[in-house]
Amino acid sequence: MELPVVVGVDGSDASLTAVDWAVDEAVRHGRPLRLVHASLWERYEGVAPDPAADRPAEQVLAEQITAAAAERAGQRAPGLAVTADVAATDAATALLDAAQEAVLLVVGDRGRGAVAGLLLGSVSLLVAARAHCPVVVVRGDRQALDGEHGRVLLGIGDHDVDSPAVRFAFRAAAVRDAELDVVRTWRRPLHEPADHPLLAGEPGTYHAQRAGELLDEALAAAVRDHPGVRLRRSTPEGTARRTMTARSAAADLLVLGARRHGGVFGREFGGVVHRALHHAACPVAVVPQRRPATAEAPEEEEP
Repeated sequence: MELPVVVGVDGSDASLTAVDWAVDEAVRHGRPLRLVHASLWERYEGVAPDPAADRPAEQVLAEQITAAAAERAGQRAPGLAVTADVAATDAATALLDAAQEAVLLVVGDRGRGAVAGLLLGSVSLLVAARAHCPVVVVRGDRQALDGEHGRVLLGIGDHDVDSPAVRFAFRAAAVRDAELDVVRTWRRPLHEPADHPLLAGEPGTYHAQRAGELLDEALAAAVRDHPGVRLRRSTPEGTARRTMTARSAAADLLVLGARRHGGVFGREFGGVVHRALHHAACPVAVVPQRRPATAEAPEEEEP
């Protein structure tokens, strides 16, 4: 049985937008869609309440939310296999459990009842940090949500040689027939020795060339496997955080790898991913990466 695309639903506008995006993605990849809603009413009312008693309001609301989302999905893509489940737990736990048997987990950027002005809902941030499968946080303007840019944006970090994020981005570009915009940023060291043997001529030239070599190395295997994907490669000077966020304005999807570091909530991935989840102008895919074979490295800015 093929693993489904899973999407969290709670009746909010953001979750309905996520449902639309997840439906389109399931159709692109030929996957079934699973809707997951979390409700704690069963814990307090019992799984099988007295038939003579009125049903708990929370149960009725949960059924209405899932039924409305399933109907919306069916109208958007008739023929798509859609299932809906109500989990008797909190939203983060329900989604993380569902991610164990999902090819992709899709969430909105904020949920029902979120405080106005929040950049990203706490549930979305938590599942993006901890899910074992790729997570897409659906955000951005209408052009990006409708895929009008025809471009997938991929950031390349230090450990992205034939990485899950690279593979994910190539597949995403292939099913969309979109250009894949691959970016590897670089910065000059603050105290770079002037007599460094590799820095003859313009010092920035060496760093740009090295960034290009790392980019080519990261993409080589995926390029062989996806020869039809149109590539745009660039190695701009600057911080990855600002560069990727700015370039997301011309993309339909931003793909970033994340190695879990543990520690403070919301800092379980690098600063590039954290900034993108809060500020990107398009949906953001966070793809779990393999840890390096060496001892765990300190957190770095990636890509």
